[in-house]
Amino acid sequence: MAMIPSFFNNRSRDIIFDPFSSFDPFKDFPFPSSSLIPRENSAFVNTRFDWKETPEAHVFKADLPGLKKEEVKVEIEDDRVLQISGERNVEKEDKNDTWHRVERSSGKFLRRFKLPENAKIDQVKAGLENGVLTVTVPKEEVKKPDVKKAIEISG
Repeated sequence: MAMIPSFFNNRSRDIIFDPFSSFDPFKDFPFPSSSLIPRENSAFVNTRFDWKETPEAHVFKADLPGLKKEEVKVEIEDDRVLQISGERNVEKEDKNDTWHRVERSSGKFLRRFKLPENAKIDQVKAGLENGVLTVTVPKEEVKKPDVKKAIEISG
C-alpha cells in the first residue's frame, strides 16, 4: 500500500474555498487583493469570436451572456471592415453590501474583421439569441467560367 505524505493529509482541508472566511491568500503580496482589482480589467474586453465560411456566407459568433441587443453595435466600415463592439457595465455597488467574490466580466470590447471581396456588405444580418451574437455576411456567387470549346491535345 502506498504511503500518502503527511503534508497532504494535514493540509487537504485548508484548500477548500470558503466564501465566508476572512482568509485572503494574497494579503502578503505587494498588490491589492484579487477581489479589489477593478472589474474593467476583466476578460470581457477580450471577447472571442468564431468565424466560419460556408458556401453561402461568412458567419461570426461570440458568446455575450447578459448583454442586450442595445448594448452591442455591428457596423461595416468603408474599407470592408466588420466592426463589432459593446459594453457590459459594472454592477452598481451598494455600500451596505459585502462582496466575497467578483468573477463576472465587465467592460468594453471591440473586434474588427477585414471581409473578403466576395462579401455582400449591403446584406449583413445580426441577431442576439440566448447570449450568442451571430453575424451573417452573405457571399456573392463565384461564377464558374463556361467551357466554350474543348481543345484537342496532340501527341
